[in-house]
Amino acid sequence: MRTITFSIFIFFNLLMTQLHGQTKKYTIHTVAFYNLENLFDTIKNPHILDDEWTPNGTRHWTSKKYFKKLDNLARVLSEIGTPENPNSPTFIGCAEIENRGVLEDLIKQPKLIDKEYGIIHFDSPDQRGIDVALLYQKKHFKPVSFSNIPLIIYKKSTENSVDTIANKKNRVFTRDQLLVTGFLDGEEINIIVNHWPSRSGGEQKSSPYREAAGALNRKIIDSLQQINRNAKVITMGDLNDGPYNKSVKVALGAKANKADVPEFGVYNPFEDMAKKGMGTIAYRDSWDIFDQIMVTESLIKSDFSSYRFWKAGIFNKSYLIQTSGQYKGYPLRHATTEVGYSDHFPVYVYLIKEMGF
Repeated sequence: MRTITFSIFIFFNLLMTQLHGQTKKYTIHTVAFYNLENLFDTIKNPHILDDEWTPNGTRHWTSKKYFKKLDNLARVLSEIGTPENPNSPTFIGCAEIENRGVLEDLIKQPKLIDKEYGIIHFDSPDQRGIDVALLYQKKHFKPVSFSNIPLIIYKKSTENSVDTIANKKNRVFTRDQLLVTGFLDGEEINIIVNHWPSRSGGEQKSSPYREAAGALNRKIIDSLQQINRNAKVITMGDLNDGPYNKSVKVALGAKANKADVPEFGVYNPFEDMAKKGMGTIAYRDSWDIFDQIMVTESLIKSDFSSYRFWKAGIFNKSYLIQTSGQYKGYPLRHATTEVGYSDHFPVYVYLIKEMGF
């Protein structure tokens, strides 16, 4: 397949100021994350709790519904980042996928097959069998290492606490954090894909689990920066917390403003969106941004001779929104009579680099 190089002319006040009023030409890549909401095949797996997602289960999940779901998701993934970038995302972090097979079916859909996505996936210890994964365009990104890093947490009798050395019978089985390192057009990039523990049992009671996830994320980033002070790290996922929660603000240490990000720190462009009332998920008519993409300080420098963060967004096109009924205005998810998309909106950021370097 012929490799196409995508570039854009970017006109916006901040960058124009930085570049002293000159118009520059840039290479652009889209980095996306999407919680695919229960992307299960129809085959019963005796090792996980997937009974409802079978033809005889409560969802009456048939092959026809499954392939409709794949077609729906492929449309979304092919359009994230347009019109600024005519190419579909170079990277797609995924959550709530049952196994590698559903991803292989997804990337073969007509709207995606010509992009030639590669897959990086590990089975997680989650009892429902839902995992995280990374899709990447093989013509642009060459992975050199990848690993699934477990989040080891246990229930403890004391409320609002997590004990990592408690009785192993009390372990909370949740998703691993996926770390991928490779080269984007020859430049090293590190990506972490997350799906942090849910709010089951209540937000406050379950918060320590997500704080532990944020601390693990920070530990992974620290280890990468110890190897390379200038390591470029992108961490993304469904965090089951907003940008303002302790797991993100304290455990991970993410900052809302670029000027406040210290060396080796983390910038979160989605906190400002949350303050404006934007959201990726709705509950009881209240919106929150559980789906976030954050970058290390090395990606927000003003020198665009290598890949840097440009801007972020929530992909919430009209066809992804419920238009009637009790959940009008919410993300269009599954119903008994309709195969939707997801109960989350996807999110994305752009990486850009001045051409000629």
